[in-house]
Amino acid sequence: MKDYKDEVEAADDFGVRVRDLKKEISKVIVGQDVVVDAVLTSIFSNGHCLLVGVPGLAKTLLVNTISEALGLSFSRIQFTPDLMPSDIVGAEILDDQRNFKFVKGPVFANIVLADEINRTPPKTQSALLEAMQERIVTAAGKRYPLEAPFFVLATQNPIEQEGTYPLPEAQLDRFMFNVWVDYPSFEEEVSIVKSTTSNKSASVKSIMASDEILFFQNLVRQVPVPDGVIDYAVKLANATRPGHKFAPSITNDFINWGAGPRASQYLVIGAKCHALMNGKYTPDREDVQAVATNVLRHRIVRNYKAEADGITSEKIIEELMQAAASA
Repeated sequence: MKDYKDEVEAADDFGVRVRDLKKEISKVIVGQDVVVDAVLTSIFSNGHCLLVGVPGLAKTLLVNTISEALGLSFSRIQFTPDLMPSDIVGAEILDDQRNFKFVKGPVFANIVLADEINRTPPKTQSALLEAMQERIVTAAGKRYPLEAPFFVLATQNPIEQEGTYPLPEAQLDRFMFNVWVDYPSFEEEVSIVKSTTSNKSASVKSIMASDEILFFQNLVRQVPVPDGVIDYAVKLANATRPGHKFAPSITNDFINWGAGPRASQYLVIGAKCHALMNGKYTPDREDVQAVATNVLRHRIVRNYKAEADGITSEKIIEELMQAAASA
C-alpha cells in the first residue's frame, strides 16, 4: 500500500482512485452512474446498501462488477421462500471422527450479495441482522468474527410484486442506503443491447486491495465536519418525526414514524465520504442533501393519507431538506 505524507495527499489520491474505480466499472455497467456512486459511498462509509428495482436492471451484475474492481472475496446468496438461516450463516456437522465441526456459510465473505432478499420469510431475513450490525456470526453458542471489510449489498424487488415479504424495520435500518435502480435511458439501453448481444465481453481489473479500502474507510472517518453541517443533518432527521419541534406540516400530515438517530449518523458519515469523493476536504449542506434521499427513504413510514394522495417518500424528503435549512 502507498505511503502518504499527510491526510491531504491521501484525500487527493482517494478521489483519483474512486474515478479509476468508476471507469473500470463502466466497462461492464452502462449508465447507472448515480447508483454506482451510492454503492461506492456506502462501501467507503463502511455501510450496507439495499438496491431496489424490478428484475432485469443488472443489479446483481453491478454488485459482482464492484467486487471484482475492489479485489474482494464475493459470495452470492439467492433468497428463496425455502431458504433457512443455516443456509446463510453455516451449520455444525459431524466430521469423520464424530466431532462437531462448524462449516461456514456464504456470509463469510468480504462482499455478500443478498439477491432478492425480500423473497424469503422474515425469520431467514433476520439471520443477517447480527452479521450486518456486529460483523459477527453466532452459531451453536460460539461467536465467529467476519473478516473486514464486510458489506452486505442486497437487491430487492418492489414489494408490489408477487412472492415478496416486506423487510422488517429493524433490518431495513441496518442498511445505510436504500437506492432506487431505475430503467436505463433509450441511449443507454441501445448501448446495453449492442454490448450484450455480441461475442465481445469486457473484463474488470482490480483497482484496490482490502487494506487500502480499510485505510480509506478510516480516512473518511477523520474528515472534519463543521458544527453547522452536523446541526443540519440532525435537524433533517428530527424533521421526519411527527410532533417534533422541527417537524413541518408535511411530516405531521403524512408520516406515521420517522427516522431514528442512526439516520443522523449516516447522513454525516455519508456527507463526509461524498465530499471526499468529489475533491472536497470537508462536507457542506449540499453533501448532506446528496445522500439524504438514500438514507431516509426506508426510514420514514408514510400513513394511509400519503398513499391515497400520492405523496411519495422522495417528495416528503425534498420538502424536509428545505424545512431543515430554514429551521
